[in-house]
Amino acid sequence: MQGSLSIGIDTSCYTTSVACTDGKSIVFSKGTMLSVAFGDRGLRQSEGLFQHIRQLPPMLSELLSSIDRDRVCCISVSAAPTAKPDSYMPVFLAGLGQAETIAAAFAVPLVRADHQSGHIRAALYGNEELLDCERFLAVHISGGTTDLLLVEPHRDEPYRIETIGCSTDLHAGQFVDRVGVALGLPFPAGKHLETLARQAKQKDVKLASAVKGTECSFSGAESAAQRLLHTVPDAELAYSVYDCLARTLVKLFENVKKTYGDLPVLVCGGVASSGLLRMMLKKRFSGKLLFGKPELSSDNAVGVALIGADRSAAWNR
Repeated sequence: MQGSLSIGIDTSCYTTSVACTDGKSIVFSKGTMLSVAFGDRGLRQSEGLFQHIRQLPPMLSELLSSIDRDRVCCISVSAAPTAKPDSYMPVFLAGLGQAETIAAAFAVPLVRADHQSGHIRAALYGNEELLDCERFLAVHISGGTTDLLLVEPHRDEPYRIETIGCSTDLHAGQFVDRVGVALGLPFPAGKHLETLARQAKQKDVKLASAVKGTECSFSGAESAAQRLLHTVPDAELAYSVYDCLARTLVKLFENVKKTYGDLPVLVCGGVASSGLLRMMLKKRFSGKLLFGKPELSSDNAVGVALIGADRSAAWNR
């Protein structure tokens, strides 16, 4: 369908988001974070689901009123956290239910995607040359994942994604959030902790980086950071968190090279929106490193909408 539109819906653990794309440009994108009480470090799934149910309908109404509905070719939705068969979180049911209803009302196909694939596809926006690679490495760093992924991209079908490494305990985003909340910052703490880190005058505080093969651990570094509270300046402690993240990720990239060769590395997920972390990684890693647009690194529905557009284009070839 010429000029067709794909609508994307994503209801993750902390953001309600909708988007629309024509496959080349972003026609509409909006996201609203879920509310977390100050001092808390997260939400129960039931509370997250309830907030999505309240927030999603007006966002979809705004999207639908801003586009030509006759051009809609599919509805794409994050139905699960990852593409693994047993992947499930209740929060995604809010988006899935709305997507099924809209697809039926519009008499268009429903594309069931997943949150992680959406992050990868959003990071590929502007990095489309990777779609022509036989395979590339993606690292998904957020509050719920620290995954090293071997991706075989396909223009006509879902990407093949194999998890080849991960964190054995805390995820990168949890590390950031736990230290940030302990420093009195709001949750999620990423942008606030980065602002604080950029104020560091000395950068001598080093948190141990724990890497074994393609697995890493952040619990020891987080415990060490908690012990340093009020003994070193807050800004220096904040900087040490990003320094630890960067050193850990680079070690993982180098270890992956030993098995899979010098593959391009696509960095995606909410933690990847940090300009400070990007700068540190570029400085330390000599391989080909690519990032999505910062505004598309945090949770959003753009990648999910693009997956729908990709699938629709394949159907019409």
